[in-house]
Amino acid sequence: MNRKVLVLNQDYSPITVCTINRAFLLVYLNKAELINAAKNTFLRTVSKSFPLPSVIRITQYVNIPYRSVVLTRYNVFKRDGNACQYCGSTKELTLDHVIPKSKGGKSTWTNLVTACKKCNAKKGDFKLEKTDMKLKSKPVKPSYTMFLRSNSGNCQEEWLPYLNPKKHGSQL
Repeated sequence: MNRKVLVLNQDYSPITVCTINRAFLLVYLNKAELINAAKNTFLRTVSKSFPLPSVIRITQYVNIPYRSVVLTRYNVFKRDGNACQYCGSTKELTLDHVIPKSKGGKSTWTNLVTACKKCNAKKGDFKLEKTDMKLKSKPVKPSYTMFLRSNSGNCQEEWLPYLNPKKHGSQL
């Protein structure tokens, strides 16, 4: 079983994603409660059957300091969907500074985008306004929840109310 389980804090805010085995153990030891179970899927023992966790909530509130997503090459590629932000290509990807370093641009979430080698060479050492190129989307710093959603592999339908509370109506 390679499915993942969304772990919520006591206040229903998302904390992390874990394995089914870890989630089941937390529920079994009464350290978490089962919020949503996968449909028509069970963990079976010789004598019992347990619902397969999809979303669990820990029973004791865990104070987690502000979590931010670390700025790395991998995370910028992940944010941009592993595609060039100028032409959409998925081959020979590099990082591009929207405002070049030589023009005072910094290595920040809002100044770095994924670019293919061809577009990066075409843009060169120019500011975006000085070229005929346009970004497919404005670079933003991803929230921790956005990062959780994109890195969890297959985001399950049961997770959406907790990861997008404004879109799906809060479960609280």
